[in-house]
Amino acid sequence: MTGGVRHEVRDGVSYLTLDRPEALNALTPDMRERLTGLLTRASADPAVRAVVLTGTGRGFCAGADLRGGAGGGERVPGDGAPETGDGARVPSGGGRTTGDGARAEKDAAPVPGDRAQVATDTAPVPGGGARVAGDVARVLRLGAQRLIAAVLDCEKPVLAAVNGTAAGLGAHLALACDLVLAAESARFIEVFVRRGLVPDGGGAYLLPRLAGPHRAKELMFFGDAVEAARAERLGLVNLVVPDAELAATAHAWAARLASGPTRALALTKQLVNASLEDGRSAAFAAESWAQEINMTTRDAQEGLRAFTERRAPHFDGR
Repeated sequence: MTGGVRHEVRDGVSYLTLDRPEALNALTPDMRERLTGLLTRASADPAVRAVVLTGTGRGFCAGADLRGGAGGGERVPGDGAPETGDGARVPSGGGRTTGDGARAEKDAAPVPGDRAQVATDTAPVPGGGARVAGDVARVLRLGAQRLIAAVLDCEKPVLAAVNGTAAGLGAHLALACDLVLAAESARFIEVFVRRGLVPDGGGAYLLPRLAGPHRAKELMFFGDAVEAARAERLGLVNLVVPDAELAATAHAWAARLASGPTRALALTKQLVNASLEDGRSAAFAAESWAQEINMTTRDAQEGLRAFTERRAPHFDGR
């Protein structure tokens, strides 16, 4: 494990596990950079044919965490009471408190999004001086948005196994994945409005495409916790399973993805994602070229041979 993220490649699957359970797996800048790098590496590694993203403990990811330490030249704010991603404020005297039914460990300090990592007007900044216009946009672009883009652009299918609360940036990290499994205890929370903030980490891009604009606005305007069963009905989740079955189900789905025609899946992912932006002409042109490229792969040739020979294909991801 490095920087709160465990990583292993097993049976063609890259398993990325957020491992800061005491902080509900809130993302430090180092964790975020490591995830981004591992997703980029998965795209280029022919031994990796699928990715699984999950967390340890009671939370999937409670958002961004300042107290994990800043990195990459990010600016950190002055003192402030720690908050959990589900809206609970943690008392400095210790113990646990509740917010929307979720308990928070006393040392957890997640906050929604990366803007809280930009200095206040009075906080020190590199080279002296105070925060200036452009700092917030830069931190978001190079931080949360870059991580979400790494998930969307990964050339291997990315499966989220949401094991608990996914709040703020943590919710968007899950929703950016190609497939989403959720434990029955999972909850998704657009926590930004509770702090008077605008959603970041691609939330206003992802949610309307998954649930439609009216539902997206409802979730973002009110910031209510969405239980796993409702998240499935809204189209945010593919499947809800009992907590005890989440890991096994994720492994089974990942195994199916890893045994599939990897390049065809990459091109399919690219087509589907681009179709949400492009008109019909551009989508049809992209489809034609995707077919052209895919027909040069060994898996496509194997699939056609297997069809004519009336047998199951064996894809090697190339």
